[in-house]
Amino acid sequence: MSKQISPQQTIKGRGSLSNKSGRFEILSYESQPDAWASNSDFLASPNVATTLYNDSSRSAITYNDSPDIPFDRSINPYRGCEHGCIYCYARPSHAWLGLSPGIDFESKIFAKSSAASLLTKELSSKNYKVQPIALGSNTDPYQPVERTQQITRQILSVLLRFRHPVTIVTKSTLILRDVDLLEALATQNLVKVFISLGTLNAQLARMLEPRAPQPRKRLQAILNLVKQKIPTGVLIAPIIPGLNDYELEEIIQTVAGTGITNIRYNLLRLPYELGELFEEWLQKHYPNRKNKILSLIRQSRDGKLNDSAYSQRMIGQGNYAHLIQQRFRLICQRLGVNRTFFKLRTDLFEQPQQQLSLL
Repeated sequence: MSKQISPQQTIKGRGSLSNKSGRFEILSYESQPDAWASNSDFLASPNVATTLYNDSSRSAITYNDSPDIPFDRSINPYRGCEHGCIYCYARPSHAWLGLSPGIDFESKIFAKSSAASLLTKELSSKNYKVQPIALGSNTDPYQPVERTQQITRQILSVLLRFRHPVTIVTKSTLILRDVDLLEALATQNLVKVFISLGTLNAQLARMLEPRAPQPRKRLQAILNLVKQKIPTGVLIAPIIPGLNDYELEEIIQTVAGTGITNIRYNLLRLPYELGELFEEWLQKHYPNRKNKILSLIRQSRDGKLNDSAYSQRMIGQGNYAHLIQQRFRLICQRLGVNRTFFKLRTDLFEQPQQQLSLL
C-alpha cells in the first residue's frame, strides 16, 4: 500500500500535497491527523524517499497517431518523475500501475533499464521505417535518477550508431553531460533539443517544480548548447492562467537573447486526477488567487478543467486562450522568432551490419 500523506501537509522536496489512490482503485485511502498526536507532530514536514523499480516493458518505442503531436513515436526511459512538477500531465499515468498520481508519481520511479537493447532490436528490424523519435515526451529523460542509471545516454548512443533522428525535451541541466553525443548527432542534423521553461521567477519555480533546476541554470544550459552548435529551442510550458501568464513576453525576450530562434508554448491542462491535485496545491500556496486561476482555466477549456479534444488540448479555446495566442505571435514576430524551422534528416539512417556466426 502506498504511504499515505496527510492532506495539505507540505512534503520536503515534493510537489504534491497528497497521495490519494488512483482512479482505477476500488478502495480510496485518505489520511487524517491522529487525534492523539500533537499538532507539532502532525505539522512537521515528512521526508519521502525515492524508490527505483525496474520497468519490464517489452519494447522501447511507443507509437501514437495523435494529429496534434508533431511526432509519431517516442521513448520514455522512466515512468514517474522525481522533478515533482505539480502541473505534470503525466501524473495520471501512474494510476495504470496501481499507484497514486500524487506523491507516488514523484517518489516511485520505474526505470526501463533494458531500453537500449530493446531499441537496438527494434531499429534492426527489416520492417522498421525511420521517423524522428521524441525522447522524453511523457516524463523527463534527464530527471535526477538518470545521473546513476544513464539510460538516456545509452539510448542516444544507439541512435547515433544507427544515425537516427531524435528530439529531446527536458528541463534538466544534466543534458550537458551528453554534449559529446549531442554534438556528434548535431553535425549530421540528427538532433533537436527543447528546454522547458515556464517561469523566470525562482520562488515560483521552487514551488511548481521542487526538484528541477532553477530557471537561471536552465538559461545557462541553453547558452551552452547554443555555443556547442546543438540545435536548441525553448518550450514555455505550461502557461498557467493567472499565475505565470504575465511572464510570457519577458520569457520570450530573455530566451531570444540567448540566440534561440524556435519557441513553442503549451497551456496548462489538468487531465483526470491532476485537476484535484492542482486545486489542492493552489489552496496551499495561493488561496487568495485560487478561484481566479481556476476560473481562467475553465474559460479556456470549455467550462472544464481539462479538454482532451485534439484541436484544443495544447492551446485551449475561448477569449483568454486566443489572447495568449495573439500575445505569443506578436512578441515572436517582433523579435524575429520562429521564422525558420529546423528539419531533422531521415535519409542517413542505416542498420549496422551484424556479423554472421560461423557454422
